[in-house]
Amino acid sequence: MTWVPPGKDCGACGTASCQEFLSRVESGGKSYADCPYYVTEGGGCRDAPSYSGIDVLGNRYDFALRAFPGEPSAHKFIVPFRADLVERWDIRPGDLVTGRPAGPGCPVYHALRVLSANPVTGVLECFTVGPLAARREKAHDVQAYYVHAFEGIAEVINRPPTLGARQRFLPGYCMMDLSHTAVVNMVLAKKEGIHVRLEDIRIQ
Repeated sequence: MTWVPPGKDCGACGTASCQEFLSRVESGGKSYADCPYYVTEGGGCRDAPSYSGIDVLGNRYDFALRAFPGEPSAHKFIVPFRADLVERWDIRPGDLVTGRPAGPGCPVYHALRVLSANPVTGVLECFTVGPLAARREKAHDVQAYYVHAFEGIAEVINRPPTLGARQRFLPGYCMMDLSHTAVVNMVLAKKEGIHVRLEDIRIQ
């Protein structure tokens, strides 16, 4: 019986879509275990990916950053290299923005759904969405941007987030499985978990 992935097209397995992932499995280029939603026992799907606490380079990270309940990803706050484009292009909530987080040095092009747009500062609050979104609709291609902040739920792996500390964390669904560091500038205990805001994002 063929296992069927959840259809989220999250890209965490390294392919653009769940359908492409299945094709790669059939050709031998991938295995079911490459999908973070695959459960070995029974071949079912887990609700969210699991994290080992060690990234692709062997760095131990303190926590993983998950989405708020009912949302596709943690909130990501970005500033295009040309912040004036937010006002010039009239970027609004619901729009799709594409570009590479060149500020911290990530080589992966991202597709982002805008939640809020500030025409004064140029800060865009976004969800990260699957790469297929950019093929289905028109996007504002800002090409390169800085990552100003992340906000989401911290899943503690090795050490809980500490206000004012620079800590290593893994953004949920990071296609490179590469941990980042950031300054923790908000920690709130809520019923859904530890709500954190992280700023001064670096890949190091």
